[in-house]
Amino acid sequence: MKLAKRIFFLSLIAFVFSGCDFIRNAFDYTDTTEGFVNCLLQGNYDKSLEYMALDHEMARNTNPDTLKAGLAKFRNVLVESFGTELTYSLVTAEKKFSTNASENTPPHTTVAFVQFANQKKFGVFRILFDDTSKKILNINISGKPKDIPSMIPFWAIVLLALTIPAFNIYVIVQIKRSTWNRKWLKYLAVALLNAPTITYSAMSVVSFKLLFFQFLLGISVSTMGYQGSVVSVGIPLGGLYWLWKLKKQGQDNSSSPSPTPDEISPVNSVDQSPANS
Repeated sequence: MKLAKRIFFLSLIAFVFSGCDFIRNAFDYTDTTEGFVNCLLQGNYDKSLEYMALDHEMARNTNPDTLKAGLAKFRNVLVESFGTELTYSLVTAEKKFSTNASENTPPHTTVAFVQFANQKKFGVFRILFDDTSKKILNINISGKPKDIPSMIPFWAIVLLALTIPAFNIYVIVQIKRSTWNRKWLKYLAVALLNAPTITYSAMSVVSFKLLFFQFLLGISVSTMGYQGSVVSVGIPLGGLYWLWKLKKQGQDNSSSPSPTPDEISPVNSVDQSPANS
């Protein structure tokens, strides 16, 4: 038991520290991208190079003049599509490991996706960062520019979707108050059996998946940039089933006939005939 507790607390501490490290790196990725792109938009290519990991083994043979020429072309594409006034936010960062070596993230590097936007359109940078220096090894625009969607429908659907976990919690409370055995199995059914799943994204894309379960009481929400803002809602089949069982049990109990006074009186408990003298 003590060993299990130690493993749990060590795992918790490792998770907390790794989470803090990820948050710190997230700020580094966003700040580096913003500094690099702002210098690029100003045409200050020498300053932009300071944000690039030119000492990395992947960039040691790169000619600075050739790199500046490439940066100039990249700037022209960026300015033509988005202008020079941009805002930035980190979408996600990842390391990919695959059995296919060509799909792996290079050793000691991280791929970050940073959203950038003007007043009307947005795009996403795909940036390869050096883990040691936190500088840029490669940058390109992922996909085509897209119009910024209204987030009002998305958040309205999120608020509406919150009724699903509220319903499931209500059913769990009712199960707890019941006289059933093995309640923990019913709790699991309510928490896990949420399917089919309806998914809505901020880009106004709706999908329906028949055999796709939503755990953690039936809802998941992601807010990773405009394109990654997605809410998924599972139909609470487990909660609906056990609520139906609870209602049915209540109806059965209420419809059972009440015993009459004759049925509850002791038979011949009192001799009603006159006593013989």
